[in-house]
Amino acid sequence: MSAEEIELWLDVTRGVARRPGHHVPPIAPPKPEAAQTAGKPKPKSEAIVRPLPPPAQAERKTPPPLAPIERRLRQKLARGRAAPEAAIDLHGMRRQEAFVALHQFLTRAQREGARLVLVVTGKGERGMSDEPGVLRKSVPTWLRGAQYHSIIVGFEEASRPHGGAGALYVRLKRRDRILRGHDPQ
Repeated sequence: MSAEEIELWLDVTRGVARRPGHHVPPIAPPKPEAAQTAGKPKPKSEAIVRPLPPPAQAERKTPPPLAPIERRLRQKLARGRAAPEAAIDLHGMRRQEAFVALHQFLTRAQREGARLVLVVTGKGERGMSDEPGVLRKSVPTWLRGAQYHSIIVGFEEASRPHGGAGALYVRLKRRDRILRGHDPQ
C-alpha cells in the first residue's frame, strides 16, 4: 500500500475499538525504497503476460420455435376422425380472467396426459374495424411466451368444424418425458 493509502486507512479506523481478545499487528510504515522507486518504471520481466479474454457473455437460450401440428393429424381433425382431448371456451372472459383460466387449463390437461386440446377464443366482435378480438389476438402471444415452453409443443388455427379462426389447436408436451429430462421440442 502507498503512504497515502495507509494514512487514509489509519484515519478511517482511528475511532474503531478493537474487540477484546483480538490482536491485530500494527501496520508498518512504507519502506523508503518504495517511495524512491515510485516514479520509475519497473523492469520488465521476460515472461509475456497476455490479458485474460473477456468473460463469456451468458448466451440467452432462446427456446426452439413452436412446431405446427403434423399434416396427418390435421387432416384427421378436419375430417372428424380425430378430436381434441379437452377444450376450453374463453368467450366472454376479460383478458386477465382468460389468461389465468388458460394457464390452469393447459397445466391440468398436461398433468392428465392430454396431448391435443382446443382453445376457443371467439372471433371477437366486429365493429367499424376489421381488428380481431382481444382474446383472439392475445392468446397466440401468450402461447408463444416462455411460461408455456415447458407445456406446449405448438399450436395453430383450428379447422372449421372446431371453430376455425376463432379457435386454436394446442399440442401439449408429454409430462412423463419432461419429468425424466427429455424435452421433445
